Amino acid sequence: MFKRGLLTVLSIIFILVITGCNNETTEEKIHSHLEEAVALEEDFENQQEEITELEEKEQEIYNQIIDLGVDEIDKINELANEAITVIEDREEKITAERGSIEASEEEFSNIEELINDIDKEESLTNAENMVEVMNQRYESYYTLNDAYMNSLSLEKELYELLQQEDLEQEKLTEQINAVNDSYEKVIEANEGFNEFTVEYNALKREFYESTDLNVTYDEEPEAEQKE
Repeated sequence: MFKRGLLTVLSIIFILVITGCNNETTEEKIHSHLEEAVALEEDFENQQEEITELEEKEQEIYNQIIDLGVDEIDKINELANEAITVIEDREEKITAERGSIEASEEEFSNIEELINDIDKEESLTNAENMVEVMNQRYESYYTLNDAYMNSLSLEKELYELLQQEDLEQEKLTEQINAVNDSYEKVIEANEGFNEFTVEYNALKREFYESTDLNVTYDEEPEAEQKE
């Protein structure tokens, strides 16, 4: 059984210091949208620990089930139902997680019509690169989300199988393999998402440094990826 662990998040918050200017420049408008996109992912970040806790809880239940004998079907049924409830809780968290990413993407899309108004060539190039990578990041998240939800569905089927008194070992092994294969796809998608996040954070910083914006940054340690 797989534990996803924490994803890499948009951990760098850039704080704009306004100096004697009342009219917001294009770069300042872009800054506002970029940092609001980060803020909208706060709920996404908060979901990570709760999802991990649920994964660990389900793993404990699974271990208890496989330690039971075939004659302990009542206890197996009880634990399997408990595991299914945990999976449903994980589905709710994953759905909420996706909602925060979608809100972030909607906010981020506001900068695409602004970047053509950037006068400085270096800043324009940096902004275009940043947008390209961020859009790839969003797409990679949706791939990850779909893969994870599919894995949860397969896990539910596994626990339903475990409740069958006449369950054949071949069918059980086939389902376990299907779950494991699905989580291989989750791991791959998770790694891709993390790579895009790290790349985006670097490109955003390059963009700010190429502009006349007076920004400082508050950076928390990046979340470690676990398996």
